[in-house]
Amino acid sequence: MAIKLPIYFDNHATTQVDPRVIDAMLPYFNEKFGNAASRNHAFGWVAEEGVEEARAQVAQLINATPKEIVITSGATESDNLAIKGVAAMYREKGNHIITQVTEHKAVLDTCKRLEKEGYEVTYLPVEKDGRINLDDLRRAITPKTILITIMYANNEIGVIQPIAEIGKIAKEKGIFFHVDGVQAIGKIPVDVQKDGIDLLSISAHKLYGPKGVGALYVRRKNPRVQLTAIIDGGGHERGMRSGTLNVPGIVGLGKACDLCRQEMAEETVKLSGLRDRLKNGIMGKLDETYINGSIEHRLPHNINISFAYVEGESLLMGINDIAVSSGSACTSATLEPSYVLKALGVGEDLAHTSIRFGLGRFNTVEEVDYVTGRVVETVERLRELSPLYEMAKEEGIDVSKMNWKTA
Repeated sequence: MAIKLPIYFDNHATTQVDPRVIDAMLPYFNEKFGNAASRNHAFGWVAEEGVEEARAQVAQLINATPKEIVITSGATESDNLAIKGVAAMYREKGNHIITQVTEHKAVLDTCKRLEKEGYEVTYLPVEKDGRINLDDLRRAITPKTILITIMYANNEIGVIQPIAEIGKIAKEKGIFFHVDGVQAIGKIPVDVQKDGIDLLSISAHKLYGPKGVGALYVRRKNPRVQLTAIIDGGGHERGMRSGTLNVPGIVGLGKACDLCRQEMAEETVKLSGLRDRLKNGIMGKLDETYINGSIEHRLPHNINISFAYVEGESLLMGINDIAVSSGSACTSATLEPSYVLKALGVGEDLAHTSIRFGLGRFNTVEEVDYVTGRVVETVERLRELSPLYEMAKEEGIDVSKMNWKTA
């Protein structure tokens, strides 16, 4: 089978819209173009039917009810609505929120904003495998704790948190539990009832749906969660999120969720097989390679590898026909290592060399083998140019203990 370049292995950033999702959306751009809030004629009724079917499809994927699904513009808005909405609604009950240091910026920055408004936030550390310690969580809870917000699976290292156990602790203490489920939804089974989740953020473009649309699950009973709106307007979405609904996008979200529900089990087997083939192919041919985060508790389509004695940006440039993500984020004129990897205790040198491989529904064995070959070839070439690698391998020098002096 011929390989079509470039190859896309960055499915944590976004996913290709499934053609079946596009087919479901298309009618709502033309013949079914009505406003779902127009309840006095057929055009509005048809649009509303499309929205309600999609709402039911989202709910079915996570074992919720359609009335518990609030449509948003995506996970960032969902995270903001969940956290700020609970914080404002239950301010008289308490002002303490618990999260973790490796959360997505949509959660961390929201918490930082609330700190400026007088709320207290505890940022739990993570173990070397990327998971929080449940004893740390229990110790962090105070009488003023109103919300625990912990992501289901990390967007960089794919590590899955002990969500059901966290949900149980939250339930025992009468604390609301919000989960950023963006990377997990549609990839692994997520059940808001079994997991004890009260609020769950969802984004369509991470599960082969369109960009710009998402949802927030808000529990209606045992306990009932109430939110203060952060967007005011026409009172859409039962007053929790005003704004004209993006009907084609919502239909796409629903279809994407329905496809994931039907195909997840089979797709998980395929993706974990491709992931392991990639991991074994690379690590079987290259020494000084390290997996970041737990292998046991990991999304089936993720692997994050650090390549010692290779600069991450150089590796990315060397494999520029492959779309992957580096563990380094360019800020101003300097490269800062990933805050997620630093939280795991990964040294700065290794953190700078990490590459996130995110496999997806449309990737093939042939692509995995091509990527394996290109990565191995590029790393070997870069190491040939590295005096540090030569010192470590040929002269047995521990470069980590060298005392570097500058004139």
